[in-house]
Amino acid sequence: MKYAILSLLLLATSLQAEVKLPAIFSDGMVLQQAQLVRIWGTAEAGEDVKVTFGDQSHSSLTDQTGKWSLTLNPMNANAQPADLVVTGKNTITLKNVLVGEVWVCSGQSNMQWTVQQAGKAQEEIAAANQPLIRMFNIERSPSMTPQSDCKGAWKDATSANVGNFSAVGYFFGRHLHQVLKVPVGLINTSWGGTRVEAWTSRAALEERPCAAELLTDWKDAVAKWDGPKELAAFDKLKADWQAQVQKIDAENAKLPADKKKTKPQAPRPPEDPTKTPHHPAVLFNGMVAPLIPYAIKGAIWYQGESNQRRAFQYQELLPTMINDWRKQWVDAFSFYIVQLANYGNGKPVTTEPGIPDTWAELQEAQTLTAQTLDKCGIAIINDIGEQNDIHPKNKQEVGRRLALLALAQDYGKSGAESCGPLYLSSVVQGDKIRIQFTHTGSGLKTRDGSEPKSFQIAGADQKWAWAKAKIEGSEVVVWSDAVPQPIGVRYAWASWPEGANLMNAEGLPASCFRTDDFLPSTLGVVSPFKEAAPAKPAPAKP
Repeated sequence: MKYAILSLLLLATSLQAEVKLPAIFSDGMVLQQAQLVRIWGTAEAGEDVKVTFGDQSHSSLTDQTGKWSLTLNPMNANAQPADLVVTGKNTITLKNVLVGEVWVCSGQSNMQWTVQQAGKAQEEIAAANQPLIRMFNIERSPSMTPQSDCKGAWKDATSANVGNFSAVGYFFGRHLHQVLKVPVGLINTSWGGTRVEAWTSRAALEERPCAAELLTDWKDAVAKWDGPKELAAFDKLKADWQAQVQKIDAENAKLPADKKKTKPQAPRPPEDPTKTPHHPAVLFNGMVAPLIPYAIKGAIWYQGESNQRRAFQYQELLPTMINDWRKQWVDAFSFYIVQLANYGNGKPVTTEPGIPDTWAELQEAQTLTAQTLDKCGIAIINDIGEQNDIHPKNKQEVGRRLALLALAQDYGKSGAESCGPLYLSSVVQGDKIRIQFTHTGSGLKTRDGSEPKSFQIAGADQKWAWAKAKIEGSEVVVWSDAVPQPIGVRYAWASWPEGANLMNAEGLPASCFRTDDFLPSTLGVVSPFKEAAPAKPAPAKP
């Protein structure tokens, strides 16, 4: 018996001493060109680990905890597959390794949305034959503490694999590959329905006053959690719900089709606040930290739907996350944001101007972030949304517009405009307001050739009226007979902005915007536990 125990101990010691790599270092990976490339892993303390790739060979001694790290010199893009060999007491050979451009693809459901769920899915899957585009899907895994590894594997973008990869990510990478003619690596770390604070490190959130209440509320939720009690309460709710459903089913059996009653929704089971993907920092810990410091060119981000009720806070939370990632990577890499698409939001479309709209306020927060931070940009897609579906199917165009930003700002492929018109400034001229823009390209126009629509205008009383507008060169002039002394203009300021048609000659739509400084409706809403009671807009900014 003692010999068996000794054998097991020796085996465990031997396994612990083996050189190991995180999952991101595996067959088929893409290494970032023209940058220092970090390789890291674990082995026995004090072990000499050597990495060989191409004509490079570098060594590193592990520290007392068994961790090691070394750096490959910058390399040119290379589409010829090669082996990367890691040698210690054992040898690991990673096959089919390429060098090219590497991008992280992150966010919530619209980034998670797969090619097989996108428009023209079968056609796209059948046509996928892109062995130089590699995809790494990170398995969804929230964690209360930062993790050193994740689960996932690199796969070629072929018909057999592409259907299960992020559609936005794939179409972005495909456009880059078609233009740059180099391998592209795409790391997909996304999760539907999640919030920006879950993708941000705890340390970064603790530095922001706007997140203090949010963190306190989550701390209280963890302290109050009683699993057995919560489950017992849920069982009672579920039993009551089942009884209601049975009663309605019995009544409906006797009613004609147009008189049948609607069944209530099933209650949601309780969720341990330490295991939910909504808890602050848990997705950073489980799905971002394991990637750091894998060399990347940049990140693309499609998220915000779950933060719209705290849109004003998002003006601080999104830049906090971006700066946090850059700090963690020790690299001010490029970061491109998808502005939320137009969407009916499950509500009847209003024809009244001036209605507070959390969707537009979130879009504004995204745009301000892109305009404020260095090496950022925004892909505007308010022309391809679907009124009754929060997940627009045209992911091809979303990916292409993100690629336009990267090609212009990262790869010097200037030429056609990379973004739709963005608000720059405004001037009041009597009863009119003149609007200036950036990214006007070859000039402003409308999508349908008619006059610009979806503009509203207001005076000091904040009573909004639909406005007339006309294009004059690279500017738009806005006015209304109902507002003789205007002070503010809004454009496409709604989740479903009917008639919004302003664009540049390159075909890229203008972002929603506002020139007024009236307080937003989401001011003061800083915790998901209190989203049901947003603050009412105040008369004016002090």
